[in-house]
Amino acid sequence: MSSSRTITLRSRSEDDFDVLFQIADDLTTWEERSEATPAPLNRDTYKARLAQLDADNSDKSVRFMIDVDGAAVGSVSLFEFDDLARHAEVGIALVPEARGKGIGTAAISQIVEFAFIRCNLRRVHLQVIESNTGAIRAYEKAGFVIEGRQRQHAWVRGKYEDIVIMGILRSK
Repeated sequence: MSSSRTITLRSRSEDDFDVLFQIADDLTTWEERSEATPAPLNRDTYKARLAQLDADNSDKSVRFMIDVDGAAVGSVSLFEFDDLARHAEVGIALVPEARGKGIGTAAISQIVEFAFIRCNLRRVHLQVIESNTGAIRAYEKAGFVIEGRQRQHAWVRGKYEDIVIMGILRSK
């Protein structure tokens, strides 16, 4: 990653729809992002789904866009908050051209800092398919450790794969 890049998290705007749709409609990485059966998306249906997510704040999710030098390249979110145990799950998705450049590591580090400092969480966790070695490396660079796995839990591109469970604890 070039040190001159500015990677920031920000609120989603109407201008981000094309980037989000590009990620959501990417069949090559579908199983890494969704448990639903892979299928082409309809733009209008997807737009309605985003609007419904915005309208329904009962899930307490926190969603950010990932910007690199002012251009949206993905999204990162915290969800499945447990108020008593003080933890949440994190998820990230990047456009293909932003992968493998340290952008994901930087964005994950920023959302973890937000989770610990602004949301007062004690733990953040995630799930990743075992073949997504680039993501696992990025999560490890951000301080996550492998805590376990669900064996042959995901059907991915014609074969079963383990789901790797990773987590990070607040140090204080």
